[in-house]
Amino acid sequence: MGHREDLLEGAVKCLYEKGYARTTARDIVEASGTNLGSIGYHYGGMTNLLNAALERAIENWGMELAEAVMSANAASLSGAERFERYWEYMLATVRTRRQLLLATFDAFIQMEHSPDVRTMLTNGMRDARRLWAEVFHGIDAELEPTRADQIGSLYQALISGVLVQALINEDDAPTPQDLSAAIRAIAATL
Repeated sequence: MGHREDLLEGAVKCLYEKGYARTTARDIVEASGTNLGSIGYHYGGMTNLLNAALERAIENWGMELAEAVMSANAASLSGAERFERYWEYMLATVRTRRQLLLATFDAFIQMEHSPDVRTMLTNGMRDARRLWAEVFHGIDAELEPTRADQIGSLYQALISGVLVQALINEDDAPTPQDLSAAIRAIAATL
């Protein structure tokens, strides 16, 4: 790996350990084995590097969640069982990826001052919605973009809301079974 990739991987590691707001340039240099000058040379500054790291880390996290649902064992599960398995895994990541998940809230604040962060979050959200539609319902966003966006938006809203609840108080967040029962109850009344 070159310095650019080393810096990015070091910054991702720091996001996992310290979060967005508490990560310093020196932390990244120590984690990456590079030097301070490399940050400016390769990324134009700390903000750009942290934003790239956040984008990579969130993308990795989303793919981990998708893989949990699409695993070989999940293929034999019913839709409700797959849904609950996903939420079990997602809620477990609140413990293992807590600093990263909190870092996304730092990014929400940063987007008010940075069009690049807003664009990154917008594109990431769009990609995530389409990923959830494909993972849970086999919807190809290229063939059915409106349907993929509609269904994916519901999943994204659930993810955002459940994450907030779990980050505030994991013991008070809904369980996968609670979410499954709620979806069934809502669907029954539509």
